Amino acid sequence: MASTPRIAAITTAGAVLFAVTACAPQENTAPPDPAGQAACTKENLQTRTPGTLTIATDEPAYQPWFVDNKPDNGEGFESAVAYAVAEKLGYTREEVTWTRVKFDAAIAPGPKTFDFDINQFSITDERKQAVDFSAPYYLVRQTVIALKSSKIAGKTSLADLKGAKLGAQVGTTSYQAITDLIQPTTQPQVYNSNDDAKKALQNGQLDGLVVDLPTAFYITGAEIDDAVIVGQLPQVGVPEAFGLLLDKGSPLTGCVSKVVGELASTGGLKQLEEKWLAQSAGAPELT
Repeated sequence: MASTPRIAAITTAGAVLFAVTACAPQENTAPPDPAGQAACTKENLQTRTPGTLTIATDEPAYQPWFVDNKPDNGEGFESAVAYAVAEKLGYTREEVTWTRVKFDAAIAPGPKTFDFDINQFSITDERKQAVDFSAPYYLVRQTVIALKSSKIAGKTSLADLKGAKLGAQVGTTSYQAITDLIQPTTQPQVYNSNDDAKKALQNGQLDGLVVDLPTAFYITGAEIDDAVIVGQLPQVGVPEAFGLLLDKGSPLTGCVSKVVGELASTGGLKQLEEKWLAQSAGAPELT
């Protein structure tokens, strides 16, 4: 699971998860290619080490984004995405090198020790002043969590949640997801913070709490032992987007962004999401 500082960094936008085939993000955040079309082949890419792609992530690397704190095993959503990008750029598994960089160090201005970093970085205008981002590889979705003893634990559809007492932090997309998508028969409860909302859940004042998916993984994995993810809600509102992070003005940004967009448009990212987030991580989609 993500650490508390990282969760704070990635949940500020109050965002919503990902349906790549339905609404794959098309924005390319990379600078224009001055040649008109990047020569995105390994022989032409200006990586830190010729013939090698250096990818960074944090230490430790948490599930379900990585597995067993081993980014190089290809398991977990972000490890799988990184290798999918590397393959489309022409790099074999043996030609990929991993390095560890703390979250705050990666987003800080200045030269980088990697070709790109994958670490649940939300794409923001403020951060784009210091670093480059690829096209989004993941859009965060809202998620319902509950205690194992809750009447909604194990439910599979939005209709199953209509009679539930639900809550969310005030002014967030999480609250909007309750009112727009679930439309419960009981007025949803609002809280000044997620901490207040979590206490209400633990005290039995709520049947379920709606938070973004990364926060749901953290709460159920590290904060509330008897909490479970009921499921992910359909997308609503303006989603928070995760992008691969590169050095400001990196010569690789255009090509990396291009292949991420291709993986989105062909359904490759959706397949990885379903495998590593919905199936393996126990976050099924509510229909």
